Amino acid sequence: MIQTNRLQKIAILSLLMAVAWSCKTKEEPKVEEKPNILFILSDDHTSQAWGIYGGILEEYVQNKNIQRLANEGAVLNNAFCTNSICSPSRATILTGQYSNVNQVYTLREPLPVGHPNVAKTFGEAGYQTAVIGKWHLFRQPEGFDHFEVLPGQGVYVNPILKTKDNWVDGADGTQGKQYEGFSTDVITDLTIEHLKNRNKDKPFLMFTHFKATHEPFDYPERFADLYVDEEIPEPESLLDFGPESTGRTFNGQILERLADRWQAATERPDEFWTYYPGLPYPLDGLDSVQKRKKIYQKLVKDFMRSGAAIDDNIGRLLDFLEEEGLADNTVVVYTADQGYFLGEHGFFDKRLIYEESLRMPFVIRYPKEIKGGQRIDDIILNIDFPALMADYAGIEKPSYMQGRSFRKILNGNTPADWRKQMYYRYWLHEPKRPAHFGVRNHRYKLAFFYGQGLERSGASSEATDPQWEFYDLENDPKELHNAYADPKYADIISEMKKAIVEERQKYGDTDENFPEMQSILEEAF
Repeated sequence: MIQTNRLQKIAILSLLMAVAWSCKTKEEPKVEEKPNILFILSDDHTSQAWGIYGGILEEYVQNKNIQRLANEGAVLNNAFCTNSICSPSRATILTGQYSNVNQVYTLREPLPVGHPNVAKTFGEAGYQTAVIGKWHLFRQPEGFDHFEVLPGQGVYVNPILKTKDNWVDGADGTQGKQYEGFSTDVITDLTIEHLKNRNKDKPFLMFTHFKATHEPFDYPERFADLYVDEEIPEPESLLDFGPESTGRTFNGQILERLADRWQAATERPDEFWTYYPGLPYPLDGLDSVQKRKKIYQKLVKDFMRSGAAIDDNIGRLLDFLEEEGLADNTVVVYTADQGYFLGEHGFFDKRLIYEESLRMPFVIRYPKEIKGGQRIDDIILNIDFPALMADYAGIEKPSYMQGRSFRKILNGNTPADWRKQMYYRYWLHEPKRPAHFGVRNHRYKLAFFYGQGLERSGASSEATDPQWEFYDLENDPKELHNAYADPKYADIISEMKKAIVEERQKYGDTDENFPEMQSILEEAF
């Protein structure tokens, strides 16, 4: 009897403990640790020079750390820029908005004072926020707890960076602090130093923005001997000398103009806007084909050397996360603000809706959630990047963002209503690269070169005749034949014109405030 009472007491005590533990569990739910986000952005580091997208440079680029991210995370095969030029793309990444909404159309506009951005949103959600490196948005950054940014484009060697304490708007760096070393290395040093000294009770949103691989395509001395005795393969369209062969409707930024810059920098080093490594680079006595081929070799080698420094420093950042025990709980993104022509169509630079310029290479790693080695074919835009970051941070997508999170896509579940096409618009008009807009879907691309400056900052007032271009990306992936006049595509082109109108209405980009566009649009559509 005594034994039975004892067993009953034990049972009752166990039950009470279980109930108490259950109540405690309900009262104190486990708080999910918010992930850190390290967003690494380079300038113009085009997909052709990443080595993970195939192509003629695949075996030449130094990319072990980009490949490391790709192996451990996901690669976007179809990420695109909505306005392929530095300042607008950066403004879009910060706001999730097209240029007509965030008001950064060209290279000289700042974000409006008080405009919402992802750093402000994250700060309100308890994150510590920082940006180090290239800013290129004229005014002082808003929403960042900490910033050290280059004045304007900045320089590659012994860069000056500006902070809250010494800020002057624009490219004025006279009050900033100079750091000894190569820009890509210095920006990484400062990132690591900042993260070491961060408030470890808070998650971080860290933007690390490299100047590389922007013109003049400079590189640290340790990479100077790369490719010295090698002949780099040439793109198929390197010897495209004009619109006649492809049916394109404009001249474009041809490689010979880059050679003219090298010559000017050689002859007037104190007057020209920049310097270039490896000058002088003589081209005398060469015919047009020999000259273009030689220009290409210097451009592509310098570009890949500059990219090698980026890859080097991505490795340093990844190693730091490992050493600090942060790797598993940190979302790491590496992308470029747009693409770049490396001799394709005989071009350098970006700006155009053509594939080399339009594409944004993008890789993301998050060990807790993203399966390694993935390739994603869905159409992703830079307006989507901040929405994705907010999603990972547990922040409901802010109403100011026009993009959508693609977190489900990265987990293998593409929403049924995900976009099947994308809208692009380039505003900084000049006759050799006219202002244009267009739509690209998984197979076709239709572009309307409307050719008006619309009084945008830095745009030419010299109008060009409106022109259409159409490409079948399945049959013509290198965009070597403008098929707009081909009757077999007439129905497809008609449908894509309707798609352009729909996309423009969707994103509020209807040119209502530009009377000079109305007659052009009426005739074109």
